[in-house]
Amino acid sequence: MKLENLLSRKRSAIVERWFQLILDTYPADTSSFLKRQKDRFANPVGNTISQGIEGIYDGLVQSEGPDKVSPFLDTIIRIRAIQDFSPSQGVAFVFSLKKAIREELKDEMRDEEVARELLALESRIDELALLSFDIYMKCREKVYELRANEVKNRTFKLLERANLISEVPDLNPGSEGDNVEKKK
Repeated sequence: MKLENLLSRKRSAIVERWFQLILDTYPADTSSFLKRQKDRFANPVGNTISQGIEGIYDGLVQSEGPDKVSPFLDTIIRIRAIQDFSPSQGVAFVFSLKKAIREELKDEMRDEEVARELLALESRIDELALLSFDIYMKCREKVYELRANEVKNRTFKLLERANLISEVPDLNPGSEGDNVEKKK
């Protein structure tokens, strides 16, 4: 349990480094805005990412299951799924936690017990990355579904405005079929 104590002690430095690594995945102007703007209303993306990674980190350190960490992943991934990230880029932020931890614990990793515990933690981080990919794909499917429905609705409205289609009157289905059945 040496690692858990180290991770708790160095929480703020690791989370801050992780946040920086995530922001580095954005274009320079976006990244500088996300770093600079601290108001949660003026910068909801930065605020959501910051709160999400804190929840993920705390869940990992406390060895909570995926069901406890999943909502935090979901909030971040929803943002990244609608941005111009490929699926691998969208979930890569999870792996950057490994880098942040290794950078902050580089001296302590010489201890055999810490190194062994770190390997187990990194396996849990890998599992979170797989879960993140599933969440990302569900979000992307929903985005594509919404876009397809929007195109269908626009096309229908255009055809309707051009008087190329109109509603078909309801013929009261079953009324003729009922009469046929009764005659037999």
